[in-house]
Amino acid sequence: MAAFTINDTFMKDVTRTLPLYQAIALRGVISVAGLGLLAWATGAFRYRLPRKDGWLILLRSLADVVSTLLFLTALLHMPLANLSAILQVLPLAVTLAAALVYGDKIGWRRMTAILVGFAGVMMIIRPGTEGFDRYALLGLASVAFVVVRDLSVRPLQGQVPSALVALGAAVAVAVMGWIGTAAEGWQPMTGPDGGKVLGAGLFLIVGYLSSVTAMRHGDIGLVAPFRYTSLLWAIVLGYAIFGNLPDGWTLLGATIVVGAGIFTLMRERALRRRTVSARKS
Repeated sequence: MAAFTINDTFMKDVTRTLPLYQAIALRGVISVAGLGLLAWATGAFRYRLPRKDGWLILLRSLADVVSTLLFLTALLHMPLANLSAILQVLPLAVTLAAALVYGDKIGWRRMTAILVGFAGVMMIIRPGTEGFDRYALLGLASVAFVVVRDLSVRPLQGQVPSALVALGAAVAVAVMGWIGTAAEGWQPMTGPDGGKVLGAGLFLIVGYLSSVTAMRHGDIGLVAPFRYTSLLWAIVLGYAIFGNLPDGWTLLGATIVVGAGIFTLMRERALRRRTVSARKS
């Protein structure tokens, strides 16, 4: 979460002087090169990818392309902390989507928490009021595609290398950036701009690998709450770099979303432990 937020900070800063697609394309070169070397060093390219898993990785990569474009477009026009507050609804959305797609059972307590969390998001966005920012809708749309991205990993076979999964997404996003430069144009890059793009690319590599590995091999109930630390990083970096702080309504809405999300994740973990205990007995 720290790596992703630092990457976002670099991208928001550099796109004040560079076109968006150019920044995505250049960052893509760095992330693809780094992940490609890692995949080669770990022998990931020797793995024979089953056709079904290949389609799942393609789906994940395409979802990542759309979510990245929506997120970065919103990031250009919104404070970092405000957009991060909206993204805190992601674990709740993943829980609800998993119930709809994979048939995971959701009791009334978790469903209530999900509804409360979405109410908190409405408090952050405040549609129909003076504080409403239409770019917040792009942030919500980005959440929807991140849900698709995360759930698409779930059916993957356990032996599929994480570096290969992350590389697929990085390649897809980089290709999108280079295609976009054809329409948006290209402009000369300064040294500071290059340093920011390099920083974004390096931290994106760390974020890709960490998230894929954690979601596939970690205890989801233990790992997932750490998503919420991105909001703390966003508030600190947003103020330090851009001088922006979220207003009271945004903080209140974010607190409600985070609280609902943590309750949901704790409830899921408790139910999972109960199920395991029942099987052992």
